[in-house]
Amino acid sequence: MTAVDPGATAGAVRSDGGNGRAKWPLYGVAAGLLGGIATLFTDPRMGVTETDRVDASILGEVSRGAAHLGLVAGFVTVALLLVLAALWRRQVEPRVPGSTAAHVVSGALTASAAGLTYGYGWKGALAVYLPTGMNGKSFGDDGLFVYFMLNDFGGYIGWLGVVVAAGAIAWMALRERTVSRWIGVLSLLPVLAVTIFAGATGLPGFQGVVGPVWLLIAFSGLAAGRSTIVR
Repeated sequence: MTAVDPGATAGAVRSDGGNGRAKWPLYGVAAGLLGGIATLFTDPRMGVTETDRVDASILGEVSRGAAHLGLVAGFVTVALLLVLAALWRRQVEPRVPGSTAAHVVSGALTASAAGLTYGYGWKGALAVYLPTGMNGKSFGDDGLFVYFMLNDFGGYIGWLGVVVAAGAIAWMALRERTVSRWIGVLSLLPVLAVTIFAGATGLPGFQGVVGPVWLLIAFSGLAAGRSTIVR
């Protein structure tokens, strides 16, 4: 990852009309907010009685409405991540053409959007095939239980790309000094948390807990702050 070329910022395109603060980071704020709803607050496991061994007997406790909301909020989140990646390429990468980390961010956001499309799609499938859904008689309990288990980590694993983006932004902040330092420190936290949980326990989805929160806070900081990449 190479240092920023200070002279390269002159050709960057602004999305705020030339005055005031940049507006494009608000797409990241929206993606974090809706992503938290789609991943954490519409988890089909919420409200299900905890037992030592989960089986198809819990399907009657699964909320079809929550799964449906998770699909809708999730697909909007995916769209926002794709728009954010495109805006990052347009607004940030021309300012720091020598930064490999800056190019990692847009690619990582796109990777998350791809993975989350499947994760949230499985929520929608569960909503469709539950007894009160549009195709409620298509599958028996065994088939429905497969969709329930796909949702165990389905909406969480795809957030890994966002955590990779956090690591790249941490590098930009702490090494290249093109992002506010406090955002860099903040951006290290999800990277460390996911690394520790995955390494110590094999947990594959902790990025779905910390990724939306990081997006919400970090891009609020970019929108309100004076980082080089948004000036």
